[in-house]
Amino acid sequence: MENKEVVMKRSIGLFGGISILTGIMVGSGIFFIGSYVLMRTNFSSGTSLLVWLIGGLVTLLYGLIYAELVAMMPKAGGYYVYLRDAFGKPVGFLSGFVNFVLASSGTIAALAIAFSLILSNVLSLLFGITMSTIVMTIISILMIVGLSVVNFFGIKIGALVQKVFLVIKMIPILLIIILGIFLGTNSVSLSIDFGQMNFFDILTMIGYAVIATFWAYEGWTNLNSVAEEVKKPGRNIPWSLILSIASVTLLYVFYQFSTFRVLPIADLQALIESGNIYTGINAGFVLLGNVGMYLVMITMLLSVLGALNGSIIVFPRVYYAMSKDGLLFDKFKELHPKYKTPMFAIIGSAIMSIILLVFGLDDLISLIAFSGLLFNGLIFISLFIFRKKYPNKERPYKVWGYPVLPALTILITGLLLVAVYVEDIRSSLIGTGVLLIGLPVYYLIQYFRNKKTNDEKQRTQQ
Repeated sequence: MENKEVVMKRSIGLFGGISILTGIMVGSGIFFIGSYVLMRTNFSSGTSLLVWLIGGLVTLLYGLIYAELVAMMPKAGGYYVYLRDAFGKPVGFLSGFVNFVLASSGTIAALAIAFSLILSNVLSLLFGITMSTIVMTIISILMIVGLSVVNFFGIKIGALVQKVFLVIKMIPILLIIILGIFLGTNSVSLSIDFGQMNFFDILTMIGYAVIATFWAYEGWTNLNSVAEEVKKPGRNIPWSLILSIASVTLLYVFYQFSTFRVLPIADLQALIESGNIYTGINAGFVLLGNVGMYLVMITMLLSVLGALNGSIIVFPRVYYAMSKDGLLFDKFKELHPKYKTPMFAIIGSAIMSIILLVFGLDDLISLIAFSGLLFNGLIFISLFIFRKKYPNKERPYKVWGYPVLPALTILITGLLLVAVYVEDIRSSLIGTGVLLIGLPVYYLIQYFRNKKTNDEKQRTQQ
């Protein structure tokens, strides 16, 4: 019994899968990304709603491709596994490396910071308590550590916490939407007018605005990372992806529409240009006074907390898979003998997130969008590679409209990547720099690992 291999336990059902995806996706983005979308669409309500819809449809296209991949290969590690098997270990390593040192750890850090900022505002309004930057940093760190400890004790507990957060936060969000639509008095213009803009300018404007929505939709890939812990993954993961992305898209579109019903575009523009990007708080105040304002802020807290918990559940599973391939610290591949969780990968993820949190984050939205577009584009190409490489492999789910739909998705991803480079060259160059640093790191790891193996062989022979 002592030598028995410790393996992950399948504890997540369909609702658990939906709660993980929806819980991560509906985080801080729903409350402030709308401001960025409005800025990038020249404060056109009709164009911004179109952008939210396009963002959701593109994300759904992405999800359909991921659904086939995970149904075919229900392994821990998600995107890393697909890239490794399609393009080799160097590309798989780069994807995991960028996420470990920047995107995934940065997401956890940003959510923890968002939680402490919102909590500071709530305490200031309710009790007149002002929190210093140091106190907010300590609270952010404690949230990362606390939720990491919760998820240390098993995926079942982490998933249960995620379900509770989802239910609790969805009730006030839906209430805000309903009240905004029916009690709001503004007529919302759905017209779309690009004026004298040429086709390329329209394309880059829409593309750059859609990229902003990706922060709000971020998280749809993450159930694939815990595939080894999902019951009936060939059925539950595809349906979790489809239902989560579709419902979140509708949620976001109606949330923005309800905000427009309450606050005129001119007022929204004035708020955003003054630096107030959390316009939902103002909408809540217009609807219900102080009660509405507090309701929105508490909902924001719960949403961020749910997204943070979901991120802490899934990201370490990628590092676990990389460690099993000898591409990250050996300890990351160890599972707790009782709780079946990648305990050291969870600890490593928390440490890296705290480092980014302490040293600060800039241009996070564009950086995450850049890396996501680049590697997702490669993952979509891998679908074609796997269809040819493994023609007889069992596929409980197949993407609709193959090969036209996946090819269209790859084209859209390429155009969006161009839009990032055109509109935010600084963030794109930073992302490219991290990739370039990752390659020598990979080969150094391989060199020392091979040297260690050879040294062990020589000692054995002696």
